[in-house]
Amino acid sequence: MKRILRRSTLIFIFTLGFIAGMGYLTFQLIMNADDWVDQPYNAHIAGSGGLAQAGAIYDRNGEVLAQTVDGVRVYNENDSIRKSLLHVVGDNSLNISTAAQSMYRSQLAGYNLFWGLNMPESLRSTNDLTLTVDAKTCAAAYDVLSSYDKKGACVVYNYKTGEVICSVSTKGYDPNSPPEITEENESEYEGVYLDNVLSSSYTPGSIFKIVTAAAAIENIPDIYERTWSCDGSEDIGGSDVTCVEAHGTINFEQAMAYSCNIVFAELAVELGADKMTETAEKIGINMSFEVDGVKTAKGVYDVSYANTNQLAWSGVGQYNDKVNPMQMAIICGAIANGGKATEPTLVKNATDSILSLVGINKSGNGREMFSESTASKLDGLMRYTITDYYGDDLFGGLTVCAKTGTGEVGEDKEPNGWMVGYSKDEDCPLAFACVVEDSGFGFTYAGPVVEAAMIQAAKSLGASAVTG
Repeated sequence: MKRILRRSTLIFIFTLGFIAGMGYLTFQLIMNADDWVDQPYNAHIAGSGGLAQAGAIYDRNGEVLAQTVDGVRVYNENDSIRKSLLHVVGDNSLNISTAAQSMYRSQLAGYNLFWGLNMPESLRSTNDLTLTVDAKTCAAAYDVLSSYDKKGACVVYNYKTGEVICSVSTKGYDPNSPPEITEENESEYEGVYLDNVLSSSYTPGSIFKIVTAAAAIENIPDIYERTWSCDGSEDIGGSDVTCVEAHGTINFEQAMAYSCNIVFAELAVELGADKMTETAEKIGINMSFEVDGVKTAKGVYDVSYANTNQLAWSGVGQYNDKVNPMQMAIICGAIANGGKATEPTLVKNATDSILSLVGINKSGNGREMFSESTASKLDGLMRYTITDYYGDDLFGGLTVCAKTGTGEVGEDKEPNGWMVGYSKDEDCPLAFACVVEDSGFGFTYAGPVVEAAMIQAAKSLGASAVTG
């Protein structure tokens, strides 16, 4: 009798375990079916990379970026638009994992848990997707950026609404004819599947002086009363910190405008590793941000083991400093927005059904990166940099605040050229970041890309001030 009872108990336990397991598997199937369909190894389920019956993808103005015609996936007929949006839209290969056609393939293909891919047309809701990007702005940025034949990135986003107006990454290829990458040509196509706006980080150079300036504003009460002497070089911690020129006697505003390495190196040492790290952490340098569920590459600010000279160089964006382009656009947008960051999105009406279908919850809007007072003072510094140094005619009449950077990377490579900033115009609240790898001065290389992107973005938004 006891043996029968033990056997019955074991059978009961195994039965409960089986039912629980089946319940768990069923739950996972229901909750994650779309993710399963979206996997690249399941691209065969609908042909053409799983896109043979996919809906169209549009830009913010209804321009068709990708569509299916007679079972074939085709992309915008304009060469610049097509190539500029490769990393945002994707191609049939699905190798660009962060692109819309990879992220939202099940929704574009009309996948349904009950019907699979065979839902009757009469029951289908639209499976089109509208993005926030402006095709003309992306093409304008791409035409300049691609002319350098360098890797790089340019992003412009609305710091009030979060909508990304421009997101361009180079190098790339034509999505209408993806390359066949072999051992012989892999160096030519190295990194083409990577969206540099989201997934790359770079030595920042002088754009990092925004972080050092914020730390100085918050921790050195007489920062605006001080002056410094720059002779072009100074021994700090036993080794020289060099500057592009001898600036003579300058104040804090001038140090930012003229991008004086000596001043910001001295400030970093005076502030110390703890204060510098505290500010970098608050701003989010060492964290990822999210764009519709895609995590950006993390930046780096780590002076845990830095000597005095290395700490000095960290204050001017060298040593081991790294930043991500989208991250820098968000930081600049926060300055423009009174210190609070707005989370970017590439999907129009992203808080609605599309994102909830793939389990993405929009959150984090309004994260405070700077106090309102610090943001206001940084705004003044970055505005002075344009009015006193670069000139207002650069952006076609827009009221812009900006900072350039030239990030030295060594290894016989030219520097990363950067420009970051934002426009203050009420009808054109746009923050931007641009980097051109292995190039040179930020103003020379990133500046023209930003100028083209911002002027076209302003036109597309109907901004009244723009004249370019």
